Amino acid sequence: MVQRTHLTGARVVLPEGVVDHGRVTVEGTRIAAVGPAPDATPGQADPAHGHADPAHSHADPVHGQADSAAAHGGRALDLPGGWIVPGFVDLHVHGGGGASFSAGTPEESMTAIRTHRAHGTTTMLASTVTGDLDDLARQAATLSELVEQGELAGIHFEGPFISPHRCGAHQPSLLRAPDPADVRKLVDAARGTARMMTLAPELPGGLESVRLLADSGVLAAVGHTDSTYEATIEAIRAGATVATHLFNAMPSLLHRTPGPVAALLEDERVTVELINDGTHLHPAMLELAFHRAGADRVAFITDAMGAAGMSDGRYPLGPMEVEVKEGVARISGGPTAGSIAGSTLTLDRAFRRAVTIDGLGVLETVRAMSATPARLLGIADRVGSVEVGKDADLVVLDDDFRLRGVMRRGAWVVHPELD
Repeated sequence: MVQRTHLTGARVVLPEGVVDHGRVTVEGTRIAAVGPAPDATPGQADPAHGHADPAHSHADPVHGQADSAAAHGGRALDLPGGWIVPGFVDLHVHGGGGASFSAGTPEESMTAIRTHRAHGTTTMLASTVTGDLDDLARQAATLSELVEQGELAGIHFEGPFISPHRCGAHQPSLLRAPDPADVRKLVDAARGTARMMTLAPELPGGLESVRLLADSGVLAAVGHTDSTYEATIEAIRAGATVATHLFNAMPSLLHRTPGPVAALLEDERVTVELINDGTHLHPAMLELAFHRAGADRVAFITDAMGAAGMSDGRYPLGPMEVEVKEGVARISGGPTAGSIAGSTLTLDRAFRRAVTIDGLGVLETVRAMSATPARLLGIADRVGSVEVGKDADLVVLDDDFRLRGVMRRGAWVVHPELD
């Protein structure tokens, strides 16, 4: 028989609003029903949390769940005082748990995947780091197997086609211009699992490579770039639809030279990544991005490297070594020593910071964490929101927005324990 689980008593975040004292029924790997618990009393929702109005607190015929859990059988788990939100979707993550996707082994990759799953990321791309082209192709071949097995949603190539003036934590000696033939080599090595590639469109071959990626169904992302405002507009017209960690590793927004930031923020076709760890962005810049682009065009990412979920220390990042002090990762030697090297962030921390420190509403935070990146990847029919028929990818938070439980495809990764 198909396992049925009823999660009751929590505030359930749906695309149209928040249901107080809600219920989510899971059958097997899918969400079977959502709505108010049978004994719930509809009432005014809290606008500070981005809740729905009272109309959204009633059962909807589409959701079809006015009957009792007992009538349908199955296990019931009461989560009073908690929140149920969709599993997080991370477009940009290099590693975690002491492991890196760039190591090119299934074992290290699975360690990174499990680490981020335990923090609520139920869907993720594996991001590479600038390296030798043949080595990146070998990494892609290994990672593609994990995509085919359903462990990853795809591969994101970050580098080597980026600007030496904005290389950040990437090895300068390994950078190269985005020759379309080299771009094609990496896309082909991924065997249909490449989902995104970050490049600097102002470099020779940049616009041609953007067009190649767009024609191949791969997201072209503008990042680690020294591009001008005008050149960035050209790249968007050529098919670029993502800003890799907006504001970071690109020219600053200035009053006479707006640069890539203004071009990426103003175009409705572009989704902008933000690293909300309190280190990469001043809160005012996050507010600016949300004010201009909105939650439907913002995707929170971690840009996490191997130290995510670990203590301070030294960790590899591609061919380089990173030192982590007080949770901030920096290159420890060489020409880019001192550069911030990704993050140690996990998305549950980014969620809590967004709501409790940055003042974002729960609904817009959920969109930026789940719905927007899922839509960008073309998988919103399966993940990214709590809706009937979708994968049972769920995150349980307590009243203070701390992670308490994670479910992926109907199975608990972290079993919730609420006080």
